[in-house]
Amino acid sequence: MADKEHVNLVTIGHIDHGKSTLVGRLLFDTEAIRENSLRKLKEEAKEKKKETFEFAFVMDKLKEEREKGVTIDLAFKEFKTQKYYYTMIDAPGHRNFVKNMVVGTSQADIAILVVSAREGVQEQTKEHAYLAKILGISQMIVALNKMDTVDYDQAKFNEIKGGVEKILQGVGYKIEEVKMIPISAYKGDNVVKKSENMSWYTGQTILEALDNIKPVTRPIDKPLRLSVQDVYLITGVGTVPVGRVETGVMKPNQTITIMPAGTKAEIKSIEMHHQALKEAKAGDNIGFNMRGIGKGDVKKGDVICDPGNLAPVVEEFTAQVIVLNHPTVIAPGYTPVFHIHTAQVTCTVTEIIKKIDPKTGQVIQEKPEYIKTGDAAVIKIKPTKPVVIEKQSDFPQLARFAIRDMGQTVAAGVCIDLVPKK
Repeated sequence: MADKEHVNLVTIGHIDHGKSTLVGRLLFDTEAIRENSLRKLKEEAKEKKKETFEFAFVMDKLKEEREKGVTIDLAFKEFKTQKYYYTMIDAPGHRNFVKNMVVGTSQADIAILVVSAREGVQEQTKEHAYLAKILGISQMIVALNKMDTVDYDQAKFNEIKGGVEKILQGVGYKIEEVKMIPISAYKGDNVVKKSENMSWYTGQTILEALDNIKPVTRPIDKPLRLSVQDVYLITGVGTVPVGRVETGVMKPNQTITIMPAGTKAEIKSIEMHHQALKEAKAGDNIGFNMRGIGKGDVKKGDVICDPGNLAPVVEEFTAQVIVLNHPTVIAPGYTPVFHIHTAQVTCTVTEIIKKIDPKTGQVIQEKPEYIKTGDAAVIKIKPTKPVVIEKQSDFPQLARFAIRDMGQTVAAGVCIDLVPKK
């Protein structure tokens, strides 16, 4: 595995447009899952009267196992192209999608935006495209799915392609860099195998497009940052935190500091996909074991750092946010839960500095009294308890956050400045 460059991939798009089916098809056609696993899923799908869902079940099956905590890395499925080794991040439908995308592993290097050829652009198509951009996903492939339901019609493809291009351009993607591929994930057209049903399309398949992405740059030369996504207690092993190395390199016997508490420890061993590693570098999803820590010394949301270069614990920070979906308005004094990398902390909005045009960044209004759905703004935020966040200009990987309230994601943003705690 180590001989190929490792890339994190997320599928995004409106609910029921076929994200899970595409994932299942990719894994199956690249032989990352076996025929007999798929046969079982097919039978299960049939029993549940969801005949066309067997591919989707591949990922959903993992969710149940994951909840039972069977092994550490079930959240990830990997497959290979000629050039790359991909880890598939399962971003579920609407509600949790944003949280999962902003938090933890969901810092994908590349996204496939799935749009149904039958329904075209929908609400979440827009929202997810915007979020992908704000969250720093620079490369995007568009899968215009369910072409089988529109008789593989080229005119229909062109019509929907136009709508998607308009949105992507609006949020700041360069259209000439985005590949638009007509597919049927369920039937397997243009996912891994070229389609015989669309001779009018001469471009790449999804797999070829994934093999031809621009190389992903990894911040290996930066100081170590790993945000802890979960902590498992494993019999005979002890405490095993899991997370993704965001920047830098981690090796066995290295001394580290756990922030915000400032506890020092030593890395004992590291593993990825059940294999012991001599070193883990930026982009790797790992589990690791430490010497010199007690049971409660490391928890979800903590950041593992180089002792010589600690991540800042903030007194307050300034952020650029976009309000995605708020039933009323956001005004100073508002105190929802912020999902900052893998940490969840209640924070108070103390000031709205200015309202800006999300597309151009121009100031629309200084010091507005409130902001509402659709607005972009620069605001000041004060956490109610110690939390690590970094500036976008220093460590973009740890600068992103989502604001959740009333069971939904109301806003997303990035930290642009901060005041460290004394």
